[in-house]
Amino acid sequence: MTIKLRLIMPLACALFFLKVPAQVPDTPMKDIAGFKEKLVTMSSRVNTIESDFVQVKNLSVLANKITSRGNFCYRKENNIRWEYLQPYRYLIIISNGKIFIKEDKSQKQYDIQSNKMFQEMNKFISGCIQGDILKNDKEFRVEYFEDDKNYFVSLVPHAEKMREMLNEVQIWFSRNDLTVSRITMIEAGGDYTKIEFTNKKLNTDIPLEKFSFK
Repeated sequence: MTIKLRLIMPLACALFFLKVPAQVPDTPMKDIAGFKEKLVTMSSRVNTIESDFVQVKNLSVLANKITSRGNFCYRKENNIRWEYLQPYRYLIIISNGKIFIKEDKSQKQYDIQSNKMFQEMNKFISGCIQGDILKNDKEFRVEYFEDDKNYFVSLVPHAEKMREMLNEVQIWFSRNDLTVSRITMIEAGGDYTKIEFTNKKLNTDIPLEKFSFK
């Protein structure tokens, strides 16, 4: 994979997502069961999400961190659109069991079931959005923390083979609406990707055409 793709497509490389120097909540969550219950309730009530995002990618092969910006859209069930606008234009759509990728004049379409990495990527993204990833204690050791603004969840893979690539996934959930406000993916080699979501809008009318492959 080229450096450019690693900069603007971290979610397509979810299995290649290590320790990032960022301050995280260290107070153990007091009511984990209550948090999970509220997350399930929120997920059932949210049909669409629109958001801007800022992605910071740290690669050991580059002297400076790379910052990208774009828009994110989600619509039940499992319709996802990532559109990178700066510094490169890049589009990823996941819908109807397919993944569509557009870069400049190049367009590619893949069947999720044909590729194990795509299957895991789809499950990972949807799981983060809907909170289902927290139920996956067979694949991850899950730890819960909190502060006055966020609920914080750390997921560490159980499988040694996966830990060779992915050391930890950190997810911040806003205490205000239980939506994901930040995801940090920390790689075993020392690189990391941080994505922060801003200007979130819930249950707006996002037409299904937004997720078409045209």
